[in-house]
Amino acid sequence: MTKQQDRAVRTRAALVRAASAQFDRDGYDGTTLAKVCGAAGISLGALTFHYASKSELADAVMAEGRALTQTALLRRTAQPGPALRKVVDVTLELARLLEEETSVRAAVRLARERPSTGGWSDVWLPVVQHLLDQAHADGQLRGGAQPADVTTLVEYLTAGAEAVLRGRLGAGTASGNGVARLESVWRLALAGVCIPEEAGMSGEAARTAPALPAGADRDGAPRAEGIRS
Repeated sequence: MTKQQDRAVRTRAALVRAASAQFDRDGYDGTTLAKVCGAAGISLGALTFHYASKSELADAVMAEGRALTQTALLRRTAQPGPALRKVVDVTLELARLLEEETSVRAAVRLARERPSTGGWSDVWLPVVQHLLDQAHADGQLRGGAQPADVTTLVEYLTAGAEAVLRGRLGAGTASGNGVARLESVWRLALAGVCIPEEAGMSGEAARTAPALPAGADRDGAPRAEGIRS
């Protein structure tokens, strides 16, 4: 790579990094090319040489966030283990990306504000659906639990993690360990929250209580293969 090419790569990386921070904080409408230039320390002429418009720059930020997500998914799903365990790991990895990678948060916000460009979930949702179909086929889902229902759970958990994190960032408070909190929620989801009939539940509540998930003991505590401790 020539020095000129190397300099161009560094300039584009700096612009995407600065634009990610701006889009993440102010959204698409609230971000201007002048703000990005000021944050990156790069002239407007240099910016428009690489990205002719704000739309092109936003596309580059979204591509960066999606690429990071795709790489993380490949790493997680390549590890050995049951499919349901991988679904939990993927969800926790998505929360980690939201917490640590500005371009991922920016990609999520830009996808919401520019729906015609495709959603961030387009990257990971098919992976989750495939894993849950596999988990169902392998008998890892308990009782009447269906892959589509658990997929909805993952969507809600991921959207909730992003909303909580963005609320904390907007309030200027430390985000804390969102991954650990989400793992606690998964423990609760895997174990269930209903008391079985023999432990005090009776009547209609007992008849409609959800079954314990595969990999959980009768008292509701996940076994080792359900979720790591």
